[in-house]
Amino acid sequence: MKRSEEITQQYFTFLEDHIRQVIKGDVSEFMEVNEIAGRLAVSHKHLTDTIKKETGQHPCYFYDGEIIRQAKQMLADSDHSVAEIARIFTYDPSNFSKFFKKMTGETPGEFRKSLKNEL
Repeated sequence: MKRSEEITQQYFTFLEDHIRQVIKGDVSEFMEVNEIAGRLAVSHKHLTDTIKKETGQHPCYFYDGEIIRQAKQMLADSDHSVAEIARIFTYDPSNFSKFFKKMTGETPGEFRKSLKNEL
């Protein structure tokens, strides 16, 4: 495996674990990409360049995508209100709704309602 592939794989593994830790409350807030780079023992620029080279996307694209993926899972599988889910993800509820809509095209409430309509 090339070093760039190894760094990319480490980033994705770290990202998934880190977001889970935030959700569980083991970590109080999301790390910045430069902090993640430090944990992976590479510079911020090297991490960003490597992820872009390997995937064609900036590391933040995957960071945001993983947050949305796990938020959708929680919206689908829990009875937590949207505000509670926002707080679990360390967001102010209105900012979470704006972020969710920007990423998915619908609000968290609309997403949850569309799931219920499918059943």
